[in-house]
Amino acid sequence: MDKDRIIIAGIIKGDEVILKKFYRDNFRYIQGYITQNYGNPEDVEDIFQDALVFLYQKLSSGSVEITSSIRTYFYGVCKNMWRNRLRKKKKLIINDVESLQELQMDYTTVDESKNEDQEHLYRKYFLKLSITNKKILQLFFEGKSMKEIATITGYSEGYTRKKKFEAKRQLAAMIEEDPLYRKLQSSHKREYACE
Repeated sequence: MDKDRIIIAGIIKGDEVILKKFYRDNFRYIQGYITQNYGNPEDVEDIFQDALVFLYQKLSSGSVEITSSIRTYFYGVCKNMWRNRLRKKKKLIINDVESLQELQMDYTTVDESKNEDQEHLYRKYFLKLSITNKKILQLFFEGKSMKEIATITGYSEGYTRKKKFEAKRQLAAMIEEDPLYRKLQSSHKREYACE
């Protein structure tokens, strides 16, 4: 568990050495799962990055208590994200609220007013992003691959992936600072405790 504490601290701080080691140690497991379940190398990169952003957000906000190893938790996050992505690809239904839920707001029960609040938060802060970040996220939410987004924007695939990571991180950080978000989080925790 001491090793996990070091990894968690490194992820929160954005320590490049720890992040690279975490990537090396876990990438092939995620790759194996996704490629065995209809995914390609691009999907593996996308899911790994998205799961890392999600993990960073959860750890830095203190909204998760990891009772297993960090590797097991991360693997579970990646599996769930990939299953959700497969479901979306199958249905071809992608909307902003679902995309926001992928970023941070993972509610199990969401009534209509909360849905509207989530959408309001998303739109409010999405509009504050730079033109480049908005474009990259919009294309991503439309279901475009990193390769397609790179072609459309004229950036390299690596730069596009980095910008998407930064944009999602920036968007989530702005949303998390909003008092409405905290209110939604606390009401969700109360509902969860009552179940």
